[in-house]
Amino acid sequence: MTSQQATERVALAGQRVRLREFTDDDIDGVCSLVGDDRVTWYLSFNSRDRDQARDMLTGILERAQQQPRTEYYLAVTPLDDDQLVGFARLAFAGVQAAKLGYAIAHDHQRRGYATDAVRTMLDFAFGPLGRHRVSAAIGPENAASLAVVERVGFTREGVLRDHVFTNGAWRDSVLFSILADEWTPSAG
Repeated sequence: MTSQQATERVALAGQRVRLREFTDDDIDGVCSLVGDDRVTWYLSFNSRDRDQARDMLTGILERAQQQPRTEYYLAVTPLDDDQLVGFARLAFAGVQAAKLGYAIAHDHQRRGYATDAVRTMLDFAFGPLGRHRVSAAIGPENAASLAVVERVGFTREGVLRDHVFTNGAWRDSVLFSILADEWTPSAG
């Protein structure tokens, strides 16, 4: 990726979703997403109130302007409208590697949005971003997310014991990864 590309706003399209940069106008959607215990129960942070969600969004917007860019925290919307239904995040870690995270709002789950967002992010990671490896750490009780990464071709590497502290307790995560030569780019 050239330095000019790194400063441009990212807009990606999958088969079901679009991934775009967050804006200040996303605050209500961010509050709904990260303030919902049904969603955050499976994430690496507890639910957030409006002030905490605002701080989170401000941080996302600030990091999107940093150069060199080391994180792509993108809003997930359906293809046919701009309503925020989730997020997908790639954070650079290690040599040509990235960590993947994602979440879909409870009322929009089971529509294929997470799978499509992950595929779209992997196309981005292994294409323009030139990553060699992408990993994902998922709570062992998060059956839907485990199915997403297995469906798109991640390999289970093992368990990260007491990996995150959320909801008042330490929680394990299952570590998955996929390498560039294992990835088949999406059609379209």
